[in-house]
Amino acid sequence: MTEPDSAPDRASGPVPGPDGKLRCPWGLSTPDYLAYHDQEWGRPVRGDNKIFERLCLEGFQSGLSWLTILRKRENFRAAFAGFDLAAVAAFGEADRERLLADAGIVRNRAKINAVLVNARAALGLPDGLSALVWKYAGEPVTAPRTLADVPATTPAAKALSAELKRHGFTFTGPVTAYATMQACGIVNDHLAGCFARNLLHPGSLPRVSRPRRRPSGPRSRPAARCWCRS
Repeated sequence: MTEPDSAPDRASGPVPGPDGKLRCPWGLSTPDYLAYHDQEWGRPVRGDNKIFERLCLEGFQSGLSWLTILRKRENFRAAFAGFDLAAVAAFGEADRERLLADAGIVRNRAKINAVLVNARAALGLPDGLSALVWKYAGEPVTAPRTLADVPATTPAAKALSAELKRHGFTFTGPVTAYATMQACGIVNDHLAGCFARNLLHPGSLPRVSRPRRRPSGPRSRPAARCWCRS
């Protein structure tokens, strides 16, 4: 996700929102992020079409603000037949040109082509896309305490990205794969103390441990997707 106009301090832990509940700082930057943080991000998502949608939108977000994608999401759904795998896999050249002319979405030829390619690749998976992605869910890890503790990617995300590539997927690098895992609840990167984390894992308490290492470089970003990836 891209930095909002006023990016939260990466050393910051959860902060109280307008209702007094503690939240990840990025969730308070705009009303759109607030709703997305509270109601969607990190909640388990299953089903091939639903996973496909998240994976595609994360691919479109690459290099852009997640807020841009979030505000165009309904346009994307309309343009891509609700991200129905069979429907998108059947798109032809006329659909490609229609999408490139659609001002309501991100008109990037490579990203649009990737959606069509990935729909066909997903239909060829023996157990489906949802099963493939969810097999990379691991045991719960220590809750990150600050945004700086949230990694841009993980070994599991790199393995998922590599497997997707072997099956013919494109625009699904490790950062995109990890953002999809976060969005779909395969990992829970809400900060320790965030009310949303406790909803997902009731009764969980923050533990003290060494933070996960975060890769350096321009593609590093908090998992909360408030920051750009190139």
